Amino acid sequence: MVSSSARKLAGGLIIAVSVAYTVIALLYFRWGPGYGAASGVAILAVISTHYLNMRAGLRGERPPHFPLTLVLQAVATYLPDFLLPGGMSAVSAPMLAGTLLVFLPLGWGGALVGLMMLYEGAVLATGSDLVVVLFYTVTVPTTGAMIYALVRFVRVAADLEQARAELADAAVLKERLRISRDLHDGLGRSLTAIALKGDLASRLVERDPTAARTEMGELVQVAREAAQDVRQVARGYRAMSLTGEVDRAVALLESSGIGVQAHLADTAMPRRSEEALAWAVREAVTNVLRHSRATTCTITTSVNGGTLRLEVANDGAPESAGSAGGGLTGLAERAAQAGGSCTAAPTGTGGFLLAVEVAA
Repeated sequence: MVSSSARKLAGGLIIAVSVAYTVIALLYFRWGPGYGAASGVAILAVISTHYLNMRAGLRGERPPHFPLTLVLQAVATYLPDFLLPGGMSAVSAPMLAGTLLVFLPLGWGGALVGLMMLYEGAVLATGSDLVVVLFYTVTVPTTGAMIYALVRFVRVAADLEQARAELADAAVLKERLRISRDLHDGLGRSLTAIALKGDLASRLVERDPTAARTEMGELVQVAREAAQDVRQVARGYRAMSLTGEVDRAVALLESSGIGVQAHLADTAMPRRSEEALAWAVREAVTNVLRHSRATTCTITTSVNGGTLRLEVANDGAPESAGSAGGGLTGLAERAAQAGGSCTAAPTGTGGFLLAVEVAA
């Protein structure tokens, strides 16, 4: 994973810096007899506490027993100045500066790093060249900033990877919802039509074989359209025509014995708006055939300013209208995507009205 590689790289660089400063401490500073063991303990304490703090920081966490580990690193950094000659904190202070910037708010961390610079300058000013004083003083903020930048780089990389994974999951979920919605909206009408025409053909097969054969032929055509719908859903392409959908709705309703009147406004409309209205016609007709006792149905569109309104009304609403199903929920989503809204409710005259408004 990207974040794991970045964490290993940043951790390796921080360890390299820590080792480099340790080597500098061993080569540059000269301690008298009896100080070898003490200096080794001091160096080990600095590196250990720094490692614990940085390992947690690279994971976006605080080390166990924080802020005790931060205090221990500060003690391990500055206590040798009072026990050993040579100002050892000059080589360990940059690591402490990085820890402060990582775990404290930048305002407080920056202020403490500034105080550390002043301290190192004052300690090294006696008995050291100006160049040495400037080098170790400037090294405190620059190394601290480098460590902070490395840790932030790792955390940003981890956050980006997590965001990318969440976006991928969201895209998968969105595609699943699209397929579910399109299958429900698209196949619902086709399967209803197949069932109606099959039932009608079975009733006509003995009384009127010619009409039965006609119905069977139309049933086969509807089945082919349903198969085509499934292929289009799988490809993610569902271009629909409002006029074509209304024509199919009229033919299906009339073949079911329902009188239909369609009045469509002659106006051009955005593709998304037209598809939303076409889906609304399909869902409305499916619900009329499945859930109503309608004898008449009207399909009308009108334009009012920048809004295009579709109304599908019938006179056979069920006595108790249930909650909106998945089809009406899908229509509401499509209408919202087209900059509009969707409402569906019984009328006061025993009918039912589906109204969809979209941007014209």
